Amino acid sequence: MKKYTDTGKKDTRSGFGDGLTELGKKNKNVVALCADLTGSLKMDDFKANHPERFYQVGIAEANMIGMAAGMTIGGKIPFTGTFANFSTGRVYDQIRQSVAYSGKNVKICASHAGLTLGEDGATHQILEDIGLMKMLPGMTVINTCDYNQTKAATIAIADYNGPVYLRFGRPKVANFTPADQNFQIGKAVQLQEGTDVTIVATGHLVWEALQAAETLNENGITADVINIHTIKPLDDAAVLKSVKKTGCVVTAEEHNFLGGLGESIARLLATQHPAPQEFIATNDTFGESGTPEQLMDKYGLNAAAIVGAVKKVIARK
Repeated sequence: MKKYTDTGKKDTRSGFGDGLTELGKKNKNVVALCADLTGSLKMDDFKANHPERFYQVGIAEANMIGMAAGMTIGGKIPFTGTFANFSTGRVYDQIRQSVAYSGKNVKICASHAGLTLGEDGATHQILEDIGLMKMLPGMTVINTCDYNQTKAATIAIADYNGPVYLRFGRPKVANFTPADQNFQIGKAVQLQEGTDVTIVATGHLVWEALQAAETLNENGITADVINIHTIKPLDDAAVLKSVKKTGCVVTAEEHNFLGGLGESIARLLATQHPAPQEFIATNDTFGESGTPEQLMDKYGLNAAAIVGAVKKVIARK
């Protein structure tokens, strides 16, 4: 069984900030827009090094999306930054009408996604954003698992022509993917190989899936663990290849089970290879205030919950 090492906990939002700074040095068309959360989005370095390409729009998220859409007409590559809640639900009409409908080359970069925003509570958390963005025609949806992958994804999406939603988080989490990775949009990453169950995870839950796989292995259960960093377009081939081998799947995400990764996998299996599935996700609820660890435990988004779901789904084969 392959072992993964946490090289030191780092926040994924810093991966975005560092990737954006690197982009600024090599691509003069990259511009950054922020809705009064420059520090939270880690956009300070880009602002300091490229003040002529940084736009502080204030608490005016809808205007920010409209400005970004307009900039693409002149060949700019706008990266917008604010909390995930304000990046999606608050400005959904502007994203649909001004960005998605005409396929504008805007990169909507969203921090503080999911429950791990923590103490700020339900008004600032969002557990519906993947579903909202996934439903927009032509929108690419990316949810990264650690600092290194977030930095690599930030750099990669600049070379992709079309609207992208890039989702990441606030807390420091395990950093275990390679710093020199080649991030390929729409290409799943196989982390573990097994024969008894497929665990498909995204975002912060990927590390939890790896921890669950270790526990399962100690109990004689081997798992395929797949990191789905791109939820749309989904790597259908990678998921089907694994489930045809293992015969069942557990999906894990920091999002409502309605509209998230799990539903995408369920649609795929229902149409091409029916198999038992269990969902690790929030159950049609808002979040609440608490530390990230408290909330992930309360809502069952951790390695122990994944282990339980695996045992349940194997019994259904």
